Amino acid sequence: MEAAVARGETIYGVNTGFGKLAHVRIPPEQARQLQLNLIRSHASGVGEPLPPDAVRAMMLLRANVLVRGTSGVRPVLPELLVDMLNRKLHPTVPSQGSVGASGDLAPLSHLALAMIGEGDVKVPSPITLEAKEGLAFVNGTQAQTGLAALLVADAWMLWRSAHAAAAMSLEAVRGSPDPFDARIHDARPHPWQQRSAALLRDLLADSEIRESHRDNDPRVQDAYSLRCTPQVLGAVGEGLAFAERLVTTELNAATDNPLVFGNDVLSGGNFHGQPIALALDVIGIALTTLAGLAERRLERVVNPDLSSGLPAFLAHDPGLESGFMIAQIAAAALVADCRVLATPASVQSVPTEGNQEDVVPMGMTAAWKAGRILANAERIVAIELLAGAQGLEYLKPLRPAKAVARLQAAVRQESAALTGDRPLTADIEKVAARIREGRFAS
Repeated sequence: MEAAVARGETIYGVNTGFGKLAHVRIPPEQARQLQLNLIRSHASGVGEPLPPDAVRAMMLLRANVLVRGTSGVRPVLPELLVDMLNRKLHPTVPSQGSVGASGDLAPLSHLALAMIGEGDVKVPSPITLEAKEGLAFVNGTQAQTGLAALLVADAWMLWRSAHAAAAMSLEAVRGSPDPFDARIHDARPHPWQQRSAALLRDLLADSEIRESHRDNDPRVQDAYSLRCTPQVLGAVGEGLAFAERLVTTELNAATDNPLVFGNDVLSGGNFHGQPIALALDVIGIALTTLAGLAERRLERVVNPDLSSGLPAFLAHDPGLESGFMIAQIAAAALVADCRVLATPASVQSVPTEGNQEDVVPMGMTAAWKAGRILANAERIVAIELLAGAQGLEYLKPLRPAKAVARLQAAVRQESAALTGDRPLTADIEKVAARIREGRFAS
């Protein structure tokens, strides 16, 4: 980079202005001021701060990009980021203000402020940015990619927990595990559908409840929310796997501009966040599908017209008590919220920078939506787990499958069986927190 500047080459963001101002030539003696001005001006994010894990993810990923050797920066930049991570120095980074087109300019600029000694945390050795180093730091998708990576991990945990809830609900309403027979799913060999059916077979093996009514069950087929769980959750798994593939590639990609390859400095567009914005939208759509399926199974457990003999709303004294009536309403409200939020952000381009950035992906908006959908879906699955555990109480002394019995016991560690009406908010939140920790990941 220094050699290219010495040769007098015109290099975007090194001796020119930015965006629409790229035609303005900057003299060499102002190169440092240009980079400093870039960080100060672009640190204009708004809204609630990103959580610490998201900021740490962004820091780690930005360091990972800089050490690839295509950014044209000194080693001191990634070294300082690693030092900040080890010291747990996390600057405040607003969550809004990025369209994800020239990368996450505002979030990364707030991070860079701390590195130059102007942020809200004090670093041991602030740096002075040399030519291109400010631009190299803020050009990239690491805010949205860090959030996406965390969401993928949590979404897989929820996917497995949703199978646990499905198995418990099926046992509670005395449904049939026959639709999960491997031969059915081998005849339509979508890989994640096959994995979903296998999970359910393992969870439902050796059930006393099933054996008690195998020969005299008048139902020929269960409703779709029970019978088609592998087909629906399998499709959700395919969506999550697609998103994971895009995110995994992006984790190790060079995403700034221009890029340095030997003696060549090339301008391109690897900072454009469309792949990650699309991945985040797919995560949101997939988890909304999962949430809607869980709410429909929940309805079958609490509705006396659908629950195969369980008391209305799982109350001990229906009428005097309401049991899980409002918990199901809460789940319905959360599903509606998810469906509104599932509208894709990655197609909502609004041109910026004097129409230089005329196609933008809105990746941080997609990340915010997917995060809220995830939290909603975790609570819906938590309500289903609670209701399924309660439904099984009424089938004693029959025992469910051993795996389901273990899941019921795990629920009971967080929430006592309902013996009369009580507020369920704390129970729901505790079980939802355990879902994210992997307690119910089958």
